[in-house]
Amino acid sequence: MSLSEMAEKLLAMHRPGTPVVLPTVWDAWSARLAVEAGFTALSIGSHPVAEALGSPDNEGLTLDQMLAQVAVITRSVDVPVSADLESGYGESPGRIVDGLLAAGAVGLNLEDTVHGEGSRLRSATEHAELIAGVRRAADAAGVHVVVNARTDILVRPDIADEERFDRAIAQLVACAAAGADVLYPIGLPGPEGLRRLVDALPLPVSTVARPYKENPAELAAAGVGRISFGPFWQRRLGQLSKELLEPWR
Repeated sequence: MSLSEMAEKLLAMHRPGTPVVLPTVWDAWSARLAVEAGFTALSIGSHPVAEALGSPDNEGLTLDQMLAQVAVITRSVDVPVSADLESGYGESPGRIVDGLLAAGAVGLNLEDTVHGEGSRLRSATEHAELIAGVRRAADAAGVHVVVNARTDILVRPDIADEERFDRAIAQLVACAAAGADVLYPIGLPGPEGLRRLVDALPLPVSTVARPYKENPAELAAAGVGRISFGPFWQRRLGQLSKELLEPWR
């Protein structure tokens, strides 16, 4: 299957109310495990990859280091893969898209916390400009890269609680107009919060879930179009491994 066909397949999986679940993987082993369990597409998380490679999250890796791990994963499975590329590592949209496609992935997350600049938050206009640049670069490459525009507003401690939802919605509406395919208000707002976001946003909404806690039927009923696991699957495996190994110390 060509990259263009993979991208079209991934995009078609985003159906509000019947969300695609993209297990968040970090290496070839976890990717194959998820595919063998029956999942038909995957996400790659920056946090789990950083943990696996012994680096801090929040762009502790370079774009090239992250893409090298993306390539390891895409070579190990034959399903569409979307990669979390944090805030873009300070690279140009063309460089991001070219590297993503060369690594064999057909989707990406881009967030609005700029880690290389003191973790400042991009304005709605600035984040939308990045999304628009990525869309233009993907169009030029002839692949409809699935752009999952993420905002961190719901989890940032420097934003007042009463402002969070309205600001997150405004940020993501601007990204939708700029060419995003999916909108990702990172956080765990619960079913009521998700329904509020879904009702206000013009594109499928992506959410993160803890695979051992959240209820997939509740998330579907809230109307989301995409679910991934962030670092939570990897963390849970770590906890279970400690329990398994404890008697052998």
